[in-house]
Amino acid sequence: MAILISASVLVSDVTVIDAARSGNIDEIRALVQKGADVNAAEGDGMTALHWAAEGNHAEAASILLYAGARLDARTRIGAYTPLLVASRVGNAEVLEVLLEAGADVHYRTTTGEMTALHFASAAGSARAVELLLNHGAEVDAREGGSDHTPLMVAAANNRLEVVRLLIARGADVSLVNRAVDMAVREQEDNRSRQIRNQRVAMLRDLEEQENGASSEEAAEEAPAEASSEEEVPGAPASEEVEVEVEEEVEEEAPAESPAEEEAVAEEEEEEAPRSGFARAAADRADDEPMEEAAAQPLSYAELVGGHGGFNALHLAVRQGAKDVVKELIAAGADINLVSEGDQSSPLLMAAINGHWDLAMYLLEQGADPNIASHAGATPLYGVINLHWAPRAFYPQPRAQLNQDVEYLEIMGALLRAGADPNARLTKHLWYKSYNFDVLNVHMEGATPFWRAAYGTDVRAMRLLLEHGADPTLSTVRPPERRRGGYGGGAVEDESGLPPVPVGGPSVSPLHAASGAGYGEGFAANAHRHVPGGWVPAARYLIEEVGLDVNARDHQGFTALHHAASRGDVDLIQYLVDQGADVTVISRRGLTVADMANGPVQRTTPYPRAIELLLELGSPFNDNCVSC
Repeated sequence: MAILISASVLVSDVTVIDAARSGNIDEIRALVQKGADVNAAEGDGMTALHWAAEGNHAEAASILLYAGARLDARTRIGAYTPLLVASRVGNAEVLEVLLEAGADVHYRTTTGEMTALHFASAAGSARAVELLLNHGAEVDAREGGSDHTPLMVAAANNRLEVVRLLIARGADVSLVNRAVDMAVREQEDNRSRQIRNQRVAMLRDLEEQENGASSEEAAEEAPAEASSEEEVPGAPASEEVEVEVEEEVEEEAPAESPAEEEAVAEEEEEEAPRSGFARAAADRADDEPMEEAAAQPLSYAELVGGHGGFNALHLAVRQGAKDVVKELIAAGADINLVSEGDQSSPLLMAAINGHWDLAMYLLEQGADPNIASHAGATPLYGVINLHWAPRAFYPQPRAQLNQDVEYLEIMGALLRAGADPNARLTKHLWYKSYNFDVLNVHMEGATPFWRAAYGTDVRAMRLLLEHGADPTLSTVRPPERRRGGYGGGAVEDESGLPPVPVGGPSVSPLHAASGAGYGEGFAANAHRHVPGGWVPAARYLIEEVGLDVNARDHQGFTALHHAASRGDVDLIQYLVDQGADVTVISRRGLTVADMANGPVQRTTPYPRAIELLLELGSPFNDNCVSC
């Protein structure tokens, strides 16, 4: 009999959860009357009361509470109470029942330390938010992950009614979430990695010692002819053998593509974060002369700089929540407040995320068009850069495709509002690289005009020139990731040109419009530009703007080199007709014809371009890397 009763109770325990999940009031009552355990939990900790809260079954919750259901029952992951479950989906009816029964309105999850008010704000239930506030919920409570307040959560999720309610109940529109210094985090990660590696090395040493001891015992028992070090099973390799193998691998390793070289270079960068674009090597002797090789490229973390430090307005702008933005500005949010992470203004955030209708509104409300991010990015640059954003390995903003305002229109509005057309990037934009930069063109120093040229966009170039853009401004030469950079070092400079120092002029708008970097590796699959725009862009820059057809970039390349690297016979012929020199040689010894002959991996030769350039008199080394 005892076993039968136990089995009956077990079946009832399962059934009461199922009944609560479906909201079957009659079955819940019947099971409660039979003595079912209303606090029985599933494997994840969900009880019948949790399921009633999830399904907004207020009457079911009342019955379960009357039968002794615990308000503080918690799930195994996150320790969610029924109140938190109800708040997460904005179920105001059951929320009211739980609050009246005494549910703790201040309780937080163990994952993210979220409160019920955060969840209800994200869900967009103004009634649920009001109930929680009426029962003492803290209006500006901070969650534990990024210090978001309920107002920030509501703004980021475009919950207009909740934003209005929270503001009316005293939410502070000026509060910002947590900012993270990526260079500091990188340093902390590197330290953790060093500790991990040290511990792994210690374990390996112990294992080798144990294996060595076992090998010695085996050697004593083995025949004499098997006693040599090479033949003893489990014996560790000597340092000399390891070095020889390592050197042999290095000698036989195949050449790397630009993308692969970039990845390797990232791994080889020193672990401590650097301050400044051209910081000298820390271990350089005081009496050692400063050399260009001492300049170091920024790590990915240093390019990012920082993230976070947003207020509710930043988060609403990032999502394109125009009505929420209006509400926050009306409540006193600073329209020009920059984020603490990377100093992005709301207007810049609207520009780079494609919310150009919203950007127009912000301009009308007095937003400053010249506030630049820590990398020197302005809204004007952000618009043209997004319009011609390269194809990426993960989704990029597409809101611009659904705007009433077209990119030239918002650019014109920014210029009329006083935007500086010659503002230059002070760092390569991390979100231009998409983790590793297949375009192989460093953007520091770029202006909006330069960026328009890189997209072969004559209309945008004309607009910028009309408002005072300087068409001669180029990008600047970055430090080399490896020794033997351009203009000296291990690689002999065959161009005869004077060295270009780090920070000196690099790629001009004409080089950009001819396809700088486009013929390298995977770049042809990523670059976006005006269809058929190569010759028109070059013609505009040479014949109307007056740029020098034979100007060199810091690598010693001319526009003709870049055209040849893409096999563009039409642009090659045009440039030659305009006086381009077909005999010039780059710093690394590449002729124009060489550039058309697959000088890097994954770039196949262009026979028509090679034939044309040979006819025109270009020297040729006949050294195809990809053949």
